[in-house]
Amino acid sequence: MKSYSEYRNYHRSAWCAALLLITGLSAQADTVAVAVAANFQAPMEEISKAFEKDSGHSVAMSTGSSGKFVAQIQNGAPFDVFLSADQQNPIALEGSGHAVTGTRFTYAEGALVLWSAKVAIDPQQVLKSGDYNKLAIANPKLAPYGLAATQVLDKMGLTSATTAHLVTGENIAQTWQFIGTGNADIGFVALSQVRATGDGGSSWIVPSDLYEPIRQDAVLLKRGEDNNAAKALLDYLHGTTASTIIQRYGYGLGH
Repeated sequence: MKSYSEYRNYHRSAWCAALLLITGLSAQADTVAVAVAANFQAPMEEISKAFEKDSGHSVAMSTGSSGKFVAQIQNGAPFDVFLSADQQNPIALEGSGHAVTGTRFTYAEGALVLWSAKVAIDPQQVLKSGDYNKLAIANPKLAPYGLAATQVLDKMGLTSATTAHLVTGENIAQTWQFIGTGNADIGFVALSQVRATGDGGSSWIVPSDLYEPIRQDAVLLKRGEDNNAAKALLDYLHGTTASTIIQRYGYGLGH
């Protein structure tokens, strides 16, 4: 039979061992700060939850336009990973030394949709007929989906006819809001946004030959070079769980 002193020392040792285990696990768990293109917000929220559950790491996610994120990163914004809506911006960050060379890859290929919050209409026919007040697109200088929209209008021979009707969102999320609130009758958004809201309203999936491929690249930023969570997240984007989520939102796989 243990004495009180032995009993106390035994439980103290067990408590210390448990504390060391918890401390060790905490030391291994990191937080990754991710800058995410606005079109990828919904799938990334799902991927982040799955990643946190599977890895023990934490994700701090910010969404916005890819072009603005580049400017912020170049000015010292504290991000570890960048999920862009294009390839050009991550390549630019590699060139300026703000991203780790050799870590960039295409995590998704986007699809463009002409969408209206109104049901039972044909957005393509509305666009061609000119029977609308406002047409929303994302800023083509900052948002790749906005640039793709201008390419579609050019291919359809509608650039001049639509110029006076255009209303421009800072990013694809604001563009969606313009249409959803009725401030624009129709507009070009990402297929993932339509999927995220349950395909409400009316939509026309734009044929891919009307715009250049929207290859969305991920890259490890210099700030995250020694962050285990950042590297683990990029690896996770290649995996089955992430790939399944990405495809469910209408994206193609780039890897």
